[in-house]
Amino acid sequence: MPTINVQVFEGRTLEQKRAFVKAVTEATVQTLGATPESVDIIIHELKKEDWATAGRLWSDRT
Repeated sequence: MPTINVQVFEGRTLEQKRAFVKAVTEATVQTLGATPESVDIIIHELKKEDWATAGRLWSDRT
């Protein structure tokens, strides 16, 4: 059972999430030979203030 965890900035629409999980499920089925029913995808939405790259919060970037 593949379980895929994805971290993204908050703000995606429900339609975007639906399209994303459909595409990722299809790719997982094709590449790993899994069944669609065995693919779990967990989306973690984060605020930009909770994510940093190179020592800088994304909320501080312009």
